[in-house]
Amino acid sequence: MNRLKSGLATGGLLALALAISPAIPAGAATGAAAGAASGGAAAAGRDSSPAHESQSLKATEQSRAAASANALGLPGETLTVKSVIADPDGSTHVRYERSINGLRVVGGDFVSHKDASGKVKSVTWNVRKDATPASFTPKVSRATAQSAGLAASKAKNEKASPGELVVFQAATGPKLAYEVVTEGIKADQTPTRLHTIVDADTGKTLTSWDDVKEGTGNGIFVGSVSLATSGSSGAYKLQDSHGNYTTDLNQATSGTGTTFTDADDVWGTGSQSNRQSAAVDAHYGAGKTYDYYNTQLGRAGIWNNGTVARSRVHYGQNYQNAFWDGTQMTYGDGANNAAPLVEIDVAGHEMSHGVTENTAGLAYSGDAGGLNESTSDIFGTAVEWYANNPNDTPDYLIGEKLNLNGNGTPLRYMDKPSKDGASKDCWSSSLGSLDPHYSSGPLNHWYYLASEGSGAKTVNGVSYNSPTCDGSTVTGIGHVKAEKIWYRTLSTYLTSSSNYAAARTGVIKAAKDLYGAGSAECTAVDKAMGAIAAPASTETCGTSGGGGGGTGAALTNGGFESGQTGWTGTSGPITNNTGRPAHSGSWKLWLGGNGASGSESVSQTFAVPSTATSPTLTYWIRIDTSETSTTSAYDTATVSINGVTKHSYSNLSTPKATWSQKTIDLTAYKGTNVTLKFADTEDSSLQTSWVVDDVSTNF
Repeated sequence: MNRLKSGLATGGLLALALAISPAIPAGAATGAAAGAASGGAAAAGRDSSPAHESQSLKATEQSRAAASANALGLPGETLTVKSVIADPDGSTHVRYERSINGLRVVGGDFVSHKDASGKVKSVTWNVRKDATPASFTPKVSRATAQSAGLAASKAKNEKASPGELVVFQAATGPKLAYEVVTEGIKADQTPTRLHTIVDADTGKTLTSWDDVKEGTGNGIFVGSVSLATSGSSGAYKLQDSHGNYTTDLNQATSGTGTTFTDADDVWGTGSQSNRQSAAVDAHYGAGKTYDYYNTQLGRAGIWNNGTVARSRVHYGQNYQNAFWDGTQMTYGDGANNAAPLVEIDVAGHEMSHGVTENTAGLAYSGDAGGLNESTSDIFGTAVEWYANNPNDTPDYLIGEKLNLNGNGTPLRYMDKPSKDGASKDCWSSSLGSLDPHYSSGPLNHWYYLASEGSGAKTVNGVSYNSPTCDGSTVTGIGHVKAEKIWYRTLSTYLTSSSNYAAARTGVIKAAKDLYGAGSAECTAVDKAMGAIAAPASTETCGTSGGGGGGTGAALTNGGFESGQTGWTGTSGPITNNTGRPAHSGSWKLWLGGNGASGSESVSQTFAVPSTATSPTLTYWIRIDTSETSTTSAYDTATVSINGVTKHSYSNLSTPKATWSQKTIDLTAYKGTNVTLKFADTEDSSLQTSWVVDDVSTNF
């Protein structure tokens, strides 16, 4: 098969270091975590990748906010829609912020899960539903609160806001409070934007968090990489097609910096003395992070709206940190300005804090702090797997290239977090009192177990031996599925004060959304939660229909990772050729793409149980074409059941180069064996590709 290939742009050299820091717990709140309402919100067997944040639906839901408040038993409250996640079946997940009596409720966020008709199926509240304090009249002045904010900050040239009167959802109940924001520069040159919550009755500081969270480490430089740039000969810019760009601060500690330019589009030398070399790393990391979220999770960047992020390098003098401040990444040059902290994991970890801020908004304290920090470890690791750079082989170790311990050991271990001497392998009721870098241990452990399973094994040349807290044996489902399940949990089922119990409920719901009730994926992630001693959930994976019906076997190898196994037909379309991406894993069914006359097909026969309630078949499809006609269908493809066409496609089909999930109702075939067939026909010129992946039945 003559698969068409696309080339990569030439680029510069990659410098490597590793992010180890947290970032931005916006609207953080302490206290007990969210209670996840009973009942799943979305239909089983659906993958979250096409679930997208809809700006039009956001506007629609905002127009209905007053009615929604009344319907939810929140009369007199004002709801502000933060985001709306729309699933392929029309169900939605509306995330709200609240205000009461004109005051913002800090920690009052919640998610309303609605079916396609708009009916509320369940609600994921944060700390609690009630947000009415004992009194709306403060006993402490704003000036006193401002002084408390200034006292909490340890910075130079600090300035404090007057203090905004808010309602704070404390663990003991809603409290009238002031939120004071203090800005300045710390002694180590790190900027600070500290939020301090001051009790408006007593003047006591209830909690605080900093928008700016920094990492520490020493960068090293390795490897040549392709780099996405823009411009033309003599005037290239370090700016990619999404608009992400990289600037030189030239040792300043403020400002946006100057965008890097180059005459020949060959950036850096690999030498720390060349100012472009550090910029290449930062730019490469930002680009890979954006691409990971966009292509693997269907999220258009940190804010899910295609908005770009800036990377600033050469910050300060001898600055041994990197940080995310809510809008941009900033990298110091390390000791003696000779060790820039610009490895790909820096971008993956730190920018993922931005994703957390713009989804669940997990606080940086208690269990939520550990979930926040682990989320960045998980997706920093995921970006490393996605980039698959030969000079930074993907692994389940955090900070393995920094040598911060001085003995060559990693900063954190995901297979057995306690190996670092401070992190915990297992959840306990005292976990939330730890620094989030250490309370992140159990969720990091869950991610490894869900991905690779328990026990001893070697992955990419690294030896692991992961224990379980309950003595069980866990079988992994692969890091790709584990990441998708955790992202679905984060974006749909967690709130700012969620704890490990809410996380367990969330992964069960998310796994059922993606892979179906009774699926092996749901069983595995729930078992992995049990293996880290996470509190039991009332949510269960349930069971599939099973039993009865036709005499054939179940659908097998729907992800094509076992090659031709289970499928019959044309040899070649089932492939791991990298000319087109797989939806998950590396294998897929690639029909067409030849640019020459011909037809291809593959098929499989399976049983539909007679006991299935609403049986369906789902698959993912990605279409691209070189045909230019907007009216003529030169190349065509079909999906059929027992010879009856269920879905038809052509070079005119939309959307292009984007994964979409499709569903076929199998109710009419209950109790029978059916034959599923994917087929295509191309004309004599100009290719059209139909890439199919992750075919699954939902009984």
